[in-house]
Amino acid sequence: MAPKKRPETQKTSEIVLRPRNKRSRSPRELEPEAKKLCAKGSGPSRRGDSDCLWAGLAGPQILPPCRSIVRTLHQHKLGRASWPSVQQGLQQSFLHTLDSYRILQKAAPFDRRATSLAWHPTHPSTVAVGSKGGDIMLWNFGIKDKPTFIKGIGAGGSITGLKFNPLNTNQFYASSMEGTTRLQDFKGNILRVFASSDTINIWFCSLDVSTSSRMVVTGDNVGNVILLNMDGKELWNLRMHKKKVTHVALNPCCDWFLATASVDQTVKIWDLRQVRGKASFLYSLPHRHPVNAACFSPDGARLLTTDQKSEIRVYSASQWDCPLGLIPHPHRHFQHLTPIKAAWHPRYNLIVVGRYPDPNFKSCTPYELRTIDVFDGNSGKMMCQLYDPESSGISSLNEFNPMGDTLASAMGYHILIWSQEEARTRK
Repeated sequence: MAPKKRPETQKTSEIVLRPRNKRSRSPRELEPEAKKLCAKGSGPSRRGDSDCLWAGLAGPQILPPCRSIVRTLHQHKLGRASWPSVQQGLQQSFLHTLDSYRILQKAAPFDRRATSLAWHPTHPSTVAVGSKGGDIMLWNFGIKDKPTFIKGIGAGGSITGLKFNPLNTNQFYASSMEGTTRLQDFKGNILRVFASSDTINIWFCSLDVSTSSRMVVTGDNVGNVILLNMDGKELWNLRMHKKKVTHVALNPCCDWFLATASVDQTVKIWDLRQVRGKASFLYSLPHRHPVNAACFSPDGARLLTTDQKSEIRVYSASQWDCPLGLIPHPHRHFQHLTPIKAAWHPRYNLIVVGRYPDPNFKSCTPYELRTIDVFDGNSGKMMCQLYDPESSGISSLNEFNPMGDTLASAMGYHILIWSQEEARTRK
């Protein structure tokens, strides 16, 4: 049966991009400016955003002029520049390209809000999205063909976790409020059910998959975490948290390293080789509020957590039990909003997260915009903000593709694809 709304591509609109290296104007100027669809403008200065507990650093980050990457690489070859300085130069160059990011394509395929998002591991223009009604869309926005659409059960079928099968990308893993964690293909066939609650009172809220160790891990709404191999054999099923497990993440470099986040206001780190019970965690990281997500960085050396109020934290492998930095940021929880989760950039030490302005947040200003914010993962400083006046909702989920040059955002019923303006011109 066809969904109520089919994917549609709308004309690309201009955005307001607000780099942090310019002096801000009056906040009251922002609302009429957005309505006029201005291309660029500097936003209100948020001193609270820069008051992060990060090695004494304060104030907005100012981008230096972009140096030649070729020259930096040449200096490195001659031994005159360290590799970290080369990485910093590459990141700086990328940040300058964000000035030209616009919405490349837009789709609204669901009759309920989007709840999960996953990029194809090898096709940089293909993304899978799940909805609160259990619908799943596979969208290759680089071609004009209609997206692949799998109809869900409707109410009670929310897709809470979505991962491509790394061994066969024509398949995907999904956890859902329907009460299952399963392997499925894009024709709609269920190939294997890894976990099933068999009751409407228990459902699965999170999911992750490891290729090298061939493991699947999933968490439910009462605090249980289940570890299975890819053949479906259950290795253990333990209650690791007091309340719902909102996120599970296997370390990409040490796949025996597991992080779990919960609404019990903790994030726990586990060694899968030594799990014996709920008290066998390596570290317990207490938070002030329930936690939406805990994500390892691509190199596995850092952990990024997002709470349900106003705090983003970064932990380092050198000292897991003490946060490297705290970033004040408004993203409060709301029942009818997909929980906001910060994510790492796959190639640079950058953090991307949607903003939900909060009048009780200490740096909130009148007419504050619902932007997508990009922070430096080292300093915790705001680097820039993306905004489109014609798509001004709250972007709960924001993830860059594996190449790091295209951003997908889930904004209510809509899926937005951000890319450089020159890429839009080529298409």
